[in-house]
Amino acid sequence: MLSELLLKLETKDTTQAIIFMTTISTIEFRRSSWQTAVLFALGFWLSASLVLDWVIMPSLYVSGMMSQDSFTTVGYVIFWAFNRLELLFAAVVLTGVLAWRKIHYQWHTNSLLLAVILFAIAIFNTYLLTPQMCAMGIHLNLFDTVSTIPTEMNLLHGSYFFLEVIKLVVGGTLLFRCWQNS
Repeated sequence: MLSELLLKLETKDTTQAIIFMTTISTIEFRRSSWQTAVLFALGFWLSASLVLDWVIMPSLYVSGMMSQDSFTTVGYVIFWAFNRLELLFAAVVLTGVLAWRKIHYQWHTNSLLLAVILFAIAIFNTYLLTPQMCAMGIHLNLFDTVSTIPTEMNLLHGSYFFLEVIKLVVGGTLLFRCWQNS
């Protein structure tokens, strides 16, 4: 079937047959499944972080949700789920980088360091920073009518966004390196 098609193309125009054959022979683009997993995980993780940090949380702040007593509970539910997803994606990225580095020896050693930094940020956010922020924000005094944000909360929010910026820079660098090596 293919030979008949090539014969017809060759009789009509020889250059069309050559172009057809070179197109078929260059379609062999193969990417490692680990590299695909790392690219997918980093892409989804970083885009979800951007949506959460620059769309959802500012929307909740502007709508006045942060001044309500139930905001800590809502924030904990949102970040509990998101932090678990971050841990999953960080583990996939670290595993993928380790596997990719095992297969390809010429790959950057710094990529492993970047993956470990991402994993450490995910662990720190999940088990230290988010529970501390939620514990600090819980309103336990029912007789207190004025709810103020503790000054330590601003420090925790600042450190969270500092880690988010580091995560986006490190993740973007790793995403760029993986995309370059494909």
